[in-house]
Amino acid sequence: MRVARAVLAFAIVLSACTSDDTASTEPDVSTTRTQAPPATQRESTTTTTRDRRIAAPNGRTAPVPAANATELAQQIVTAERGLHDTSRTAAQLAELGHLQEVAYRKLSIEPTWDAAVLAALPADLDVIVEANMRARRAFFEIKSGYADTVPAWEVGDPAPAENLLAFYKEAEKATGIGWQYLAAINFIETGFGRIRGLSTAGAQGPMQFIPSTWNESGIGKGDINDPHDAIQAAARYLVRRGGPADMRKALFGYNNHNAYVDGVTAYAALMKSDERAFIGFYNWEIYFSTADGDLWFPAGVYREPAQIKVADYRAKAPWSVTGLKAST
Repeated sequence: MRVARAVLAFAIVLSACTSDDTASTEPDVSTTRTQAPPATQRESTTTTTRDRRIAAPNGRTAPVPAANATELAQQIVTAERGLHDTSRTAAQLAELGHLQEVAYRKLSIEPTWDAAVLAALPADLDVIVEANMRARRAFFEIKSGYADTVPAWEVGDPAPAENLLAFYKEAEKATGIGWQYLAAINFIETGFGRIRGLSTAGAQGPMQFIPSTWNESGIGKGDINDPHDAIQAAARYLVRRGGPADMRKALFGYNNHNAYVDGVTAYAALMKSDERAFIGFYNWEIYFSTADGDLWFPAGVYREPAQIKVADYRAKAPWSVTGLKAST
């Protein structure tokens, strides 16, 4: 199934791990080293006084990207520890997820920081960070350049996390497709349904189905834009493409690029090893990569019925400018 380029806006910055169809991006859980002391669970998500961001109309501001490897490691620890704290409120999890996203986006475009970041992390986070690095960098191979316009999208709130999790697990029970793969596809394609294209052409809905594929016998049932119906259809499609026996083949059928398969597999493996990883990914925001750096499209704020120049959008939406750009 040919999917829309929403995936490139949401998860654009990464360098592929492998294009070998038989290779696995499953984290190596045998990785060990001396345990560093964990961060306290109540660390602030604010890392420096550089944050002079303009708040978006929804009252939120984007986290400031780290200025160096040590600061980036601190951001990762704060986000990972906080997201695993079950006493956190929904608002706190949203901020922590946003911080986690910005930290991994920054790491993905600063490969020379890898060794220093890993050296500064508690040992138990090594596998998690390395898997995120592989996933983020895998999608970079799909990118063919930067658009000079922002897309005709509306960005809104996703369905509740508990509802989506129930939909994935319902589909797994019916088809045998692991719920983590469905969650990873939903995450990559549309940010769990946050991205809503305002054009009727091309792929549609939270799982980005081409209408002709949706209309294949036994695939699409119900509403292509309904998260429940789209998730069930995605599972049926993956079965038709070879899953669950051969998930690489099935995922390649969903998007015929090995980097896509690598990225989905890495994210699915993270959620398989730790279901709480889903909560972090669920709270990621929508970012769009441009030649001048990443733009943030907040839910309930971003709505462009037609493409406009990146420079024009930056001028009218100063809160969208994040400072996320590779060091020069």
